[in-house]
Amino acid sequence: MRLGLALGYTGARAHVEVQAVQDAERLGYHSVWTAEAYGSDAVVPLAWLGALTYRIHLGTAILQMAARTPAMTAMTAMTLDALSGGRALLGVGVSGPQVVEGWHGQPFGKPLGRTREYVSIVRQILARERPVEHAGEHYQIPYRGPDATGLGKPLRSIVHGRADLPIYLAAIGPKNVALAAEIADGWLPVFFSPARMGAFRPALAEGFGRSSAPDKRERFDVAPMTPVIVGRDVDACRAQVKPRVALYVGGMGARGHNFYFDLACRYGYEAEAVRIQEFYLGGRRPEAEAAAPDALVDEVALCGPLGADPGPPRSLARGGGDDAHLRDQPGRGDPPDGRVDPVTARVHGPARHRGSLIGAPRRRARSPPLRRAGALPGSRGRPRPPRGAFRACGRPPGCVPARRSSPPGPGPARPSPAPSARRSRDSGG
Repeated sequence: MRLGLALGYTGARAHVEVQAVQDAERLGYHSVWTAEAYGSDAVVPLAWLGALTYRIHLGTAILQMAARTPAMTAMTAMTLDALSGGRALLGVGVSGPQVVEGWHGQPFGKPLGRTREYVSIVRQILARERPVEHAGEHYQIPYRGPDATGLGKPLRSIVHGRADLPIYLAAIGPKNVALAAEIADGWLPVFFSPARMGAFRPALAEGFGRSSAPDKRERFDVAPMTPVIVGRDVDACRAQVKPRVALYVGGMGARGHNFYFDLACRYGYEAEAVRIQEFYLGGRRPEAEAAAPDALVDEVALCGPLGADPGPPRSLARGGGDDAHLRDQPGRGDPPDGRVDPVTARVHGPARHRGSLIGAPRRRARSPPLRRAGALPGSRGRPRPPRGAFRACGRPPGCVPARRSSPPGPGPARPSPAPSARRSRDSGG
């Protein structure tokens, strides 16, 4: 099992958990994942983090397909992958009707067919074997509609991307899970319960059977996101997960069209899901959060004190999870004991990457310090970047990126930070 760090959405003010990601990299975490809904996007924070890290993989969980054409997604992934030294992981998904139609102004249509075409076009662009052409129900490249000028012609990407750049699909329903197993390199399940892996196995087997790759089952990556809350009071820890459960089960979709509601019902919590949805759609969010059952929270999250029964991580490995994306869950204050443990998760059993995660509640990351031109990148306790790599400054205005090949020197005087800028503390990592 490998560990990843999922950053989730930002709030009203966009910020990036730089220190947590650098700590995760130092501890041997495999990847960091960003998300988007209808506020901040997933790519810009990932690019920012790519400039401030060296080894940790950079994943999107997810890029909304309705927000970008397949060509734009491929361009973004290739650029991020090239500038980060081959660290990009491309996670995509259809999102839901509320966001697709209400935010992006696109028809939700037939998500399965659209996803199949979308991934096919992205792979064609990454492979760069020939100029891109596609004639499907959802996409036409070149465009040949009734209002076309007729001047479009097939093109091949200028950038030489990686044909094997991993593509992950976010999927919940059985048909979408089967599609992920057929056409993607990995699956990004949400609210994943290791105890319920048997419910997904038929869909996965169906997708593997349709895939043209004979070894697909062996190299397919299952990468669930798991909220982690540490504290002595287990109920207080669960209370920090329940708002998210209530939001997704009760509010992420309309009555009768909510993928997360359907998932909770398949897990055996139909009566509780109905109550959560009734409360949430009726504007009674506190009641919706209180209605989230403890048993469901315990299935999809790790809550409690350090040193507690390490069964859930081992169950995750046995249940088919290859990567565990541990989410730094935003809290509503410290647990009742008045402190937050600095380490919130440990992997037990056959793990290739052992490490820990900076704990909840979420902290606002301080801006990295400015660096003089000509100074070697890196700081105390962190490894040097590979030859030819460079790191962008944490606060770009008035700051010149430093190159690995540049000899150390005094350089120009350091610019004065803005009055509101705050200098980051060096944690030694």
